[in-house]
Amino acid sequence: MTATAVRARDAAAELAPLPRTARDAALLAVAEALPARAAEIVAANADDIARARAAGTPDSLVDRLTLTTERIAAIAADVRDVVALPDPVGEVVRGSTLPNGLELRQVRVPLGVVGIIYEARPNVTVDAAALCLKSGNAVLLRGSSSAYASNTALVAVLRDAVAGAGLPADAVQLVPGGSRESVKELMRARGLVDVLIPRGGASLIRTVVEESTVPVIETGVGNCHVYVDEHADLDMAVDILVNSKAQRPSVCNSAETVLVHAGIADAFLPRALAALTGAGVTVHGDPAWQRAGTTAGAAVVPATDEDWGTEYLSYDIAAAVVPSLEAAVGHIRRWTSGHTEAIVTRDASAARRFTTLVDSTAVMVNASTRFTDGGQFGFGAEIGISTQKLHARGPMGLPELTSTKYVVTGDGHVRD
Repeated sequence: MTATAVRARDAAAELAPLPRTARDAALLAVAEALPARAAEIVAANADDIARARAAGTPDSLVDRLTLTTERIAAIAADVRDVVALPDPVGEVVRGSTLPNGLELRQVRVPLGVVGIIYEARPNVTVDAAALCLKSGNAVLLRGSSSAYASNTALVAVLRDAVAGAGLPADAVQLVPGGSRESVKELMRARGLVDVLIPRGGASLIRTVVEESTVPVIETGVGNCHVYVDEHADLDMAVDILVNSKAQRPSVCNSAETVLVHAGIADAFLPRALAALTGAGVTVHGDPAWQRAGTTAGAAVVPATDEDWGTEYLSYDIAAAVVPSLEAAVGHIRRWTSGHTEAIVTRDASAARRFTTLVDSTAVMVNASTRFTDGGQFGFGAEIGISTQKLHARGPMGLPELTSTKYVVTGDGHVRD
């Protein structure tokens, strides 16, 4: 692991001064190589899928692991999209001429060596490498053991393409070994690795945050809320709720709790139950939702405190009726993971109060929680969604994969 990190550090030093044209050329080579070598990638992926099925892995997780020729072509298209994004390196964040005549500029520079620890989605291997290369960083990739064959094949393609374009192949490396010890070594490579970004479930993220000596950008567990205000348009509220929960329930920006103002509960709950049940969603509700379910003939599971804090990532949602906007905010403050919350309301003052009081990465007004995404925000691809408050917060695009340095230019200036 140490030798791998040293090679990555040397590669990062080579990458940093290269112009955008060199980095873009390498990414275009990657985009061409992926479909050209799809057969060997799919063959390696088949080994991972066979092991996953033999281990009894659920079909939903097997699907996330699966690579096909079509999916590889889509990944290559995503790489081309990254090429088209603005280059953050060298951007002047701010600048001025000081009273003494010194010219001061703060400019964006690569972070250096970025370690990515992630679970069984081999497309992340290419996404992460593309974003790191575009922003001038070397990357160390540590995917899950369940995708080891797939990731090994993908990284081989990436390294060959990068080297063929004249960049150091060691700018993209797979962390050696499939054991947990290799992860621990990566987390303790302080001085060689500049930052770690974990992508995955709560357990993975917590382990990296608590055990790493390398600085960590904490990406988000998503216990997201939809609050339906007393001034909400009910049709809009139903549409936003169902989309937030059921459009793709296995991702971090799907809604896990719905809160409804008591003033509209009688009108809204039957409609919401019908829509959620029709979408295949199981409601874990408080007594008000349970009563509404009995009246409407819809099964509602009694909610417990565990439900309020759960990131289901499934067709389940916790549901409560609250007496006020302030009560909704109080519930969110207690249980949120700080990812995304939404309010549905026609009252501008209620929307302003909600967005002021709720302290999460993203706060939606009359929009689905599913929009918290780098692509949807217009950032292109993203490396993850950060729920911390330092350096990067929210969907992390290319600028969040840079740091800054100050360039100070004088004319023989000396300090008195």
